[in-house]
Amino acid sequence: MSLDLVLQKFPQKITLKDNLQCTLRPLRKDDEKRFHEFFLAVPEQERMFIKHRVTDPEVIRGWCQNIDLGHKFPLLAVTNGKIIGAATLHQQLGGWKRHIGRVSVLVLPEYRGRGLARTLVREISQLARNLGLERLEAEFIGEQEAAIKMFALLGFSHLLRLEDYVKDMQAISHDYVLMGLNLKVDEEYAGVGG
Repeated sequence: MSLDLVLQKFPQKITLKDNLQCTLRPLRKDDEKRFHEFFLAVPEQERMFIKHRVTDPEVIRGWCQNIDLGHKFPLLAVTNGKIIGAATLHQQLGGWKRHIGRVSVLVLPEYRGRGLARTLVREISQLARNLGLERLEAEFIGEQEAAIKMFALLGFSHLLRLEDYVKDMQAISHDYVLMGLNLKVDEEYAGVGG
């Protein structure tokens, strides 16, 4: 399925467990201020685990002004004009990992426990499947136990754990955890080879 066809399903309205209504849609250029505010609202101790300096307005400006949904597809959850969650599908369009996507997800603390992160990961998984990807990966710091558990409940399996392998923004070492999800289902294999 082409990216243009995938985009036709957005914006998509959803209702969370407590009847909070929000809209799922891709990142837009005019989201720059809201997207920066979203990251500033993430507790500092959690921002240490994000790979980029998301408090730097120039980083967010670069993301919003250079949107390439075929390479990085940021899916936002928005309610009352406020971004409350984001999940991104990262793709390599060539090379030996071109069939593998990577997902990252983040939800503001006050909106957790309502099924939003789970919904965002499911949407990204379906998006990856629709774009023809065969596998999906998710990376974690070892201490992100709740996120690791949620991804496991969504079908992701542990691929590896490397002790003291990555460093956060304060140069403190942490375990690196890689999880993966096979996007092909048995029915897709049934027709292969006759």
